[in-house]
Amino acid sequence: MKYVLDMHTHTIASGHAYSTITEMAQAGKEQGLKLLGITEHAPKMPGTCHEFYFQNLKCIDRNAYAIPLLFGVELNILDSDGTVDLPEELFSTLDIAIASLHPPCIPFMTKEETTKTIINIMKNPHIHIIGHLDDDRFPVDYEEIAKVAKETKTLLEVNNSSLSPGSFRPGAKENYKLMLEACEKYGTNIILDSDAHINTNVANRCYSEPLILETGFPEDLIVNSSVEKFKQALK
Repeated sequence: MKYVLDMHTHTIASGHAYSTITEMAQAGKEQGLKLLGITEHAPKMPGTCHEFYFQNLKCIDRNAYAIPLLFGVELNILDSDGTVDLPEELFSTLDIAIASLHPPCIPFMTKEETTKTIINIMKNPHIHIIGHLDDDRFPVDYEEIAKVAKETKTLLEVNNSSLSPGSFRPGAKENYKLMLEACEKYGTNIILDSDAHINTNVANRCYSEPLILETGFPEDLIVNSSVEKFKQALK
């Protein structure tokens, strides 16, 4: 499968990642990427950067590195109303916004509660991707999620890191099979992301791509194959 972009990566600014912007961009070039997203963890994640970091992203030249970059955020979902940990007037100005459930930032929920939470998040016109919706501790109704994602033009992520041995998100592979089945049914676009926290993992899809092949998921619903396709799929 052609793979030219990775939208979910972290640098040292996220606190528990290990490479710089320059190192991540160079790694992306070496992996043949045409576009790379740098999406640092938002402020409620322990150890990450301050809100000021995201306010100042406007100063970075997106074309000054080895490959073109998009600078954004991985927002922490804080409650079932769809509250996140940056003001909307700020994250709406960023290049890309991912919203994810992280145990340090929100308690585990029932299937009904998690589904309601994600649906409310997807209704936000400035959130582009739902990150790693694959954790048994946050069960969801993938049929409902896929249907609303299609309606709202929200991309659902298949996260390579979640599928790796030793991942702390239980049930990821089986949950992704359910998600992919629902996405195929409703014609919902997905994105494969590395969730790289070090340059050697940029564009890594060693677990996600075999899952796509195993399930026979249609390539035309995967936005990684061209930058133009990705941009057209965004809200």
